[in-house]
Amino acid sequence: MTASDAGTAPWTGRLSGSGVSVLVATAIVVADMIGVGVFTSLGFQVKDIPSGFSILLLWTVGGIVALCGVFAYSELGAMFPRSSGEYNFLGRAYHPAFGFLAGWVSATVGFAAPVALAAMAFGEYAKSVVPDLPPIPLAIAVVWLVSLVQLTGVRHSSTFQLISTIIKVVLIVAFLVAGFVIGVPQPIAFTPQPGDLAHIVSAPFAIGLVFVMYSFSGWNAATYIIGEMNMPQRDLPRALLAGTLIVLVLYVALNAVFLHSTPVGALAGQLDVASVAGSAIFGSLGGRIVGAMICVGLISSISAMMWIGPRVMMTMGEDIPALRVFSKRSTSGAPAYAILFQLAVANLLLFTRSFEAVLDFIQFALLFCSFFTVAGVIKLRITDPDLPRPYRAWGYPFTPLVFLLVTGFMMYYLLTERPVQSLSGMLVMLSGLLIYAVFRRRPVAADTSHNRE
Repeated sequence: MTASDAGTAPWTGRLSGSGVSVLVATAIVVADMIGVGVFTSLGFQVKDIPSGFSILLLWTVGGIVALCGVFAYSELGAMFPRSSGEYNFLGRAYHPAFGFLAGWVSATVGFAAPVALAAMAFGEYAKSVVPDLPPIPLAIAVVWLVSLVQLTGVRHSSTFQLISTIIKVVLIVAFLVAGFVIGVPQPIAFTPQPGDLAHIVSAPFAIGLVFVMYSFSGWNAATYIIGEMNMPQRDLPRALLAGTLIVLVLYVALNAVFLHSTPVGALAGQLDVASVAGSAIFGSLGGRIVGAMICVGLISSISAMMWIGPRVMMTMGEDIPALRVFSKRSTSGAPAYAILFQLAVANLLLFTRSFEAVLDFIQFALLFCSFFTVAGVIKLRITDPDLPRPYRAWGYPFTPLVFLLVTGFMMYYLLTERPVQSLSGMLVMLSGLLIYAVFRRRPVAADTSHNRE
């Protein structure tokens, strides 16, 4: 079986006049990437890297590595324009069973756990704004609200996603302007200084890059909804590139404003650096202002994940008879059962407070899938050089190799620092082989294009 034969013929997922535009796809990338990571990472980085230039370079390098992944995923997405991300790509580049392993993790907890974490963060930050608000009910309420929007279909989801993401970016830009205009400048330099080279080649810089890359995760978000895009071969590379570049600029600027407005000593070792910086900029109300900004931003993040996550289960349902119910769509095009499934898992994780443990277990597996997806670009260039490639990865083979090098280091770091969680996560993913063998016993129906309620 060649790569072009793997899987079944895709249902495009496009409804007349209601496909996802490049602007909305870009909004999904931006919303999925900007969570709480950039607002919490600096305090631990600046402890060992007390240099403005080195910190900004660290975040710039993280963005460049993410862009290397963007180029590779764009090539695969243009070649195989079907929703579901790694499930589609790994199945095409290697074998459908490999794609199923990635899809199994993504469809069950890969998106539900980050949704639960973001919702819990929403509840905690809302409590910082209004202390009497209960975090758990708020977290559950925001997940339900966003899920109801997703159930209304692509058109309303697009509008909600675009508006919420624009508000998010506008609030961040307003915070940046205030920080540079109102904030009291600190004695820190953003130009190269003596000693910066020692910071850049140090172990803390490499370890810091691991956590920076976690903050950049989500750059591949639009690949999960390729089938719903109006012109996927053209729009997917544009959305991934534009979204990642926007986030790269915002991340570097946010860290610059944190360092510009707040003493390094006040930031070092702090988890909530955004609130510390907010207090330095706005005074006693700073924490509440930053909390409200992050709350609004998290709504768009939850919306993006509640949109793209169910598309994995939907696509798996198109291929696997036992999961066929999840491929069913409403008249408005929403994969209702898949959305409700992810909603149920996210609620379960919230009620049991187990989402952080789940994230620890699946981090290595998710990196593993991204690593082999990008490696699949190299593999297909060798084994199937004549496959049509509407988009070719910029900088090939150097850009995919850079991504593989950094991702490989991240996997090594997790294996050495969290061996039990990493290996357990891999066992959970590999257990999907048994499930795949059972599910694939019956042949897939030839036509799933009319599977709509």
